[in-house]
Amino acid sequence: MAAYKTIEWLDAGKAVRLLDQSLLPRQVAYATCSDVAGVAEAIRNMTVRGAPAIGVTAAYGLVVAAYRESSDEIADIHRAVQEAIEVLKASRPTAVNLFWALDEMVAGVNRISVDSGEEYRNALLSCAHQMAKDDININRALGQAAMELMPAEKVTFIHHCNTGSLATVDFGTALGVIRTAHEAGLKVHVFVDETRPRLQGARLTCWELENQGISHQLIVDGASSQVMKTFAVDMCVVGVDRVAANGDVANKIGTCNLAIVARAHGVPFYACAPLSSVDLATRSGTGITIEERDPAEVKIINGGWVAPRDVEVYNPAFDITPAEFITAIVTENGVAYPPFAENLRRLKEQ
Repeated sequence: MAAYKTIEWLDAGKAVRLLDQSLLPRQVAYATCSDVAGVAEAIRNMTVRGAPAIGVTAAYGLVVAAYRESSDEIADIHRAVQEAIEVLKASRPTAVNLFWALDEMVAGVNRISVDSGEEYRNALLSCAHQMAKDDININRALGQAAMELMPAEKVTFIHHCNTGSLATVDFGTALGVIRTAHEAGLKVHVFVDETRPRLQGARLTCWELENQGISHQLIVDGASSQVMKTFAVDMCVVGVDRVAANGDVANKIGTCNLAIVARAHGVPFYACAPLSSVDLATRSGTGITIEERDPAEVKIINGGWVAPRDVEVYNPAFDITPAEFITAIVTENGVAYPPFAENLRRLKEQ
């Protein structure tokens, strides 16, 4: 477990406490969300980010809504929860875990017989706690599944964005794979993409790897080709925000660029995805909504203007990596190779 907690339920205050990732690495501070609007804003403004972490945060958001409802009537609490679902769904559109988690919470509570408002609230909280626990176990299983891809003694990675304990409840997806290799005794080195424009790689991934004692070097996003040409890179590993049924992957902007460069240099490219991120209802990447964010993220860095104030900006938060550029998709149920349409469904249905 990490020394810090990305997501924590505060029973005394009936609130969810989040590690404020916008302040790292300069400051380790927490934000407490005691109403649904606060939870939604924390997701929207990226106080919390990473698909699994967003999903679990949203789950606790429903618990917050249930406790904020003054009535103890089940019907009134249910109405408050339904209203919270709509607010939370609107917070960020791309990560399927957000929608999956809300659906799972509803399904989980429906499986529990409740006779009072207190029992309804307790059922919601129990479901959210279980989702958080499951996330850790899933991440660890995903890391173990990836060990079949590792060379015998040492492994050099390129990693994009942040996919570790900060992006999940704990342990991580793609960074969890790296951590698993490190803990298994392999000699690990990681080239860390800075990940513009919000610099999650520079700010968050380097901070995590430093805390874990894993060898790493920070590179600018455009350096990946030179790194692959100069060093013996064994694999690229990235997380995902959504996987379509055909294996197309939505992930942090720049992922597709990295996959194309990896293909050009013959470096395997692995997407690391809990099965909750696999959306079989979306046939291909063309069906995934790509979030566009504030132009200021591109024009201002750490409070300083780095572009003309009036310049027009296109700032997509994600891109789609076509399945043809992905060597395999690592899940907690095993590694899916092409054809993805067949093999992802098989793993999902296990």
